[in-house]
Amino acid sequence: MTTVEQPVDVLLSDGTTVQLRQIRPADAPAIVAMHARFSERTRYLRYFSPYPRIPERDLQRFVNVDHRDREAFVVLAGDRIVAVGRYERLGPGSPEAEVAFVVEDAYQGRGIGSVLLEHLADAARRFGIVHFVAEVLPANGAMLRVFSDFGYQVQRQYADGVVHLNFPIAPTEATLAVQRGREHRTEARSIARLLAPRGIAVYGASTTGQGVGAALLGHLRDGGFTGAIVPVHPSAAIVAGLPAYPSAAGAGIDVDLAVVAVAPEAVPEVVADAARAGAHGLAVISAGFAESGAAGAAVQRALVRAAHLAGMRVIGPNCLGIANTDPAVRLNATLAPVLPAPGRVGIFSQSGAFGVALLAEASRRGLGLSSFVSAGNRADVSGNDLLQYWQDDPGTDVIALYLETFGNPRKFARLARRIGRSKPIVALASLARPPGLGAGPALDAAAVSALFAQSGVIRVDTVAELLDVGVLLAHQPLPAGRRVAVVGNSSALTGLAATACAAQGLTVADGSPHDVGPRAGAVEYAAALAASAADERVDAVVAVFAPPLPGQLTDSEADFTAALPDAAAVGKPVVATFLAGRVPVGVPAYPSVEEAVRALARVTTYADWLRRPPGVLPELGRVDRAAGQAALRADRPDPAGLLRAYGIDMVESAPACSAEAAVVAAERLGWPVALKAAAPGLRHRLDLGAVRLNLADPAALRRAYAELAPVFGTDVLIQPMVPPGVACVVELVEDPAFGPVVGFGLGGVATELLGDRAWRAVPLTDRDAAELVDEPRAAPLLRGHRGAAPVDRAALIDLLLRVGRLADEQPRVRSLTLNPVLARPDGISVLHAGVRTGVETPRPDTGPRRL
Repeated sequence: MTTVEQPVDVLLSDGTTVQLRQIRPADAPAIVAMHARFSERTRYLRYFSPYPRIPERDLQRFVNVDHRDREAFVVLAGDRIVAVGRYERLGPGSPEAEVAFVVEDAYQGRGIGSVLLEHLADAARRFGIVHFVAEVLPANGAMLRVFSDFGYQVQRQYADGVVHLNFPIAPTEATLAVQRGREHRTEARSIARLLAPRGIAVYGASTTGQGVGAALLGHLRDGGFTGAIVPVHPSAAIVAGLPAYPSAAGAGIDVDLAVVAVAPEAVPEVVADAARAGAHGLAVISAGFAESGAAGAAVQRALVRAAHLAGMRVIGPNCLGIANTDPAVRLNATLAPVLPAPGRVGIFSQSGAFGVALLAEASRRGLGLSSFVSAGNRADVSGNDLLQYWQDDPGTDVIALYLETFGNPRKFARLARRIGRSKPIVALASLARPPGLGAGPALDAAAVSALFAQSGVIRVDTVAELLDVGVLLAHQPLPAGRRVAVVGNSSALTGLAATACAAQGLTVADGSPHDVGPRAGAVEYAAALAASAADERVDAVVAVFAPPLPGQLTDSEADFTAALPDAAAVGKPVVATFLAGRVPVGVPAYPSVEEAVRALARVTTYADWLRRPPGVLPELGRVDRAAGQAALRADRPDPAGLLRAYGIDMVESAPACSAEAAVVAAERLGWPVALKAAAPGLRHRLDLGAVRLNLADPAALRRAYAELAPVFGTDVLIQPMVPPGVACVVELVEDPAFGPVVGFGLGGVATELLGDRAWRAVPLTDRDAAELVDEPRAAPLLRGHRGAAPVDRAALIDLLLRVGRLADEQPRVRSLTLNPVLARPDGISVLHAGVRTGVETPRPDTGPRRL
């Protein structure tokens, strides 16, 4: 939500940043100044007349709006207003408003109009405006394209020399696709300009060659950067053998990137100088910002604010730097003296120190690098920005991420689902909750892995595993299935491999493990390996080799590694554990069988995800978002009303605090009834005696109440009996890292104790909901176990989709529990619901574009 107190930064189509905020009365002089900079054509197209100056009466009306029936947003580049957009409701309570905007000539054609339209439509919808109208001169082709290209169903009429437009402003799949397409292009361009700069200004390099700045300058120079390097030094004429300048702007060179290694207090001056030089972004290596405490956080916010106002993006601060191994660029603006060899893997690391180790290990493993970004404090540029860039980067085939936190988990999941269809994403993500993420429930490792897998992301636990999987993806094709052949010359190693396959959910193919024996020579080993790779019943091969005893084989018989390239040439992935010999380049080699199989299993699961069609967000009937909001506005939330608004019927229950009140409730609901302790944690605890079933008359109910009340309290609930079924639990929680997530499992103390829950992030697709039902270990009970009839799976899927929609549309809901849900062959019954609410706050990745 955009307010006077909360201006937002947005990216334009060329990757530069500007600020958007509501207009203020104090903006009057800046509006007049902007108007003076307009060309005559711009004035005529906007006002249908020459309109050389703004009369005072018009000016006051322009800058004084009520932010409800009349709204106006201004766009600022630096301290100058360069565009203004506004809507005005057509009469009191009208659902229509006229919209118009104008952009200064120098900023036209850079996407400002579409950004203004997004924010104006979002603001108008909150006050009941559902249609925009506009009047545009036929000659104003650019403005007509803003409306027609947005995805709205625009109706046009031509009269009196003017094109009259009318269109609904409710978001649709078409408008959302347009908005996200523009988001992708702007974010990708903003990163591309930093990773392939024409020139780089380096701030903070000493003349002594000591310190971080000098190291960065040396790595840039020695790495063979193909563009211009401008050391910025207050007094020296030469730094590290390169001509130095007091300011980057004075060098007369096109500077796209500023690499900053100065003290935090000197950064504002650097930002100003880099802006004057025309830089598009800064890589701030310096520490002493948010990681150092509240004062540093304030300095960091000021840094980003100043950079964005100057149109620049910020990598860092407190980061390792950025790199691009493209021979046309050869950029090493990092603290790592040597980069891995050029390759096809893009790496993002949130941690600077971790990034150094990651690059060193990648180099040791022979993992070729396309580009690298260390985000440090991630004040601006994040992993999501890099995903947008790498999606279209022809030099990157595999994406590897180290993530400590998620700035926008919902957006990450959305991008990963799209990008993962063409380029695999491997993520090392910490399960720890850093300060500031809230005190919500922390999901276990299995749940976090499932949430990643939902988006096609391969989650790993260690640096070694990140590179294990990366090497495999970079050099081998994806497996077509889960059938694995194991070939080796050691029964111990082949046995370990077969056991590891079973543990990782892989199937050992028929005829495997194939042990050629310790006396077999290289020719026999190669034949066995080739035969297994060519077998139609095999999808991947694990090759293991133990060195023979001294003197057992002649030299001509001992070149076992030569068999690997031929096996890999079949087009199936081959992983190897050779305890002797050097495995050829292109075949992933691992020090242990378990590591090889684990990497293969991770990649196989990703390949399975690719083969399954992506899910869709199905249309759901009986959904009333407004009614759901009304159920949450009361002093106490109404769980039944909330569920009813999303088409979920809950079995009615009536509270009672005495035996007689219980009988009255039962008479109203109808016999037989169930009697339950009222406390939420006891309503399903049949095992504790807190639930009594099939009470058919007043006498039975009174007896049950007399037994239950002394133990569990006098407050009880009465419910009509429903047919028995398999008890299930549906949960919605607001995870601190992933946002709202939906969980499903079977009821019972044992499953709760074992944490047998499946989790998916919202919004839920039909595929997500189906996987939730099938994933718990106890799920066979739903499919018919020991002669029982299968339950209505479609009804459970529909219930989960509705809970997912509720979670998506009602940000006030912090948690929701449906327990128990009885699943039967003929449908489901929701017996109880508990809901916890909080203050409504905007959710990331919703609404108009913003940084």
